[in-house]
Amino acid sequence: MKRAAAIAFVVLASAACAAAEEPAASADPPREPATVTATAEPTSERSTATPSPTAPPAFTSKVSRVSRDRLPYSWRPGCPVHYRDLRLVTLSYWGFDGKPHTGELVVRKTVTDDIETVFKKLYDRRWPIRQMKLVDAYKADDYDSIDADNTSAFNCRRATGSSNWSNHAYGEAIDVNPLENPYVTASGGTAHRNAKKFTKRPMKGKGVINPGDRVVKTFAQVGWEWGGYWSGAKDYQHFSKGGG
Repeated sequence: MKRAAAIAFVVLASAACAAAEEPAASADPPREPATVTATAEPTSERSTATPSPTAPPAFTSKVSRVSRDRLPYSWRPGCPVHYRDLRLVTLSYWGFDGKPHTGELVVRKTVTDDIETVFKKLYDRRWPIRQMKLVDAYKADDYDSIDADNTSAFNCRRATGSSNWSNHAYGEAIDVNPLENPYVTASGGTAHRNAKKFTKRPMKGKGVINPGDRVVKTFAQVGWEWGGYWSGAKDYQHFSKGGG
């Protein structure tokens, strides 16, 4: 009887242990693992992106009265326009070096709007000009100013080959890149040796003016005529209000 009772006790103890080892049922269903979205780190290429090139400065111009001492050679008593009727125009231009510069022109006060309009368009189109100084920088010597390829306007002088006043003496004419655009006689000659290769038209070249090109059209839009259209002699550098 003792042996049977002991066996019965062992069986009951084993069953109790087995029941204790089974996991308890969960009241909630199992959850799916949470999905974590990783934030992309910025690449080194983005963080070191090259900035865009700086745009060139915008065109600027200023019209002011011109004092007598700024015109020591180009104006004198007896000129057809008094210096008080002239204006100094300080403006931007695009150089042969591919950079913006500031130049000066003296013109009659009645045409300053024309000059600002034309040179703004030329600047915006990056059309090149060698330099732009008052002709007084060359003691009003037209030959020396041209030989230096200087763009200039007012100069109280006679027209080439004439006893009449030039339109430059009225402040209503301008010579643009005079070496690339020389005065050419009817026979095809020019007074400037360094301009001889530019006596034909049309031709390609930096700062060269050709019939019907953007420079001629821009001046024409404000009523200025080009000397390249003259019969006989051609003055490719020359623009004037109303011609002549």
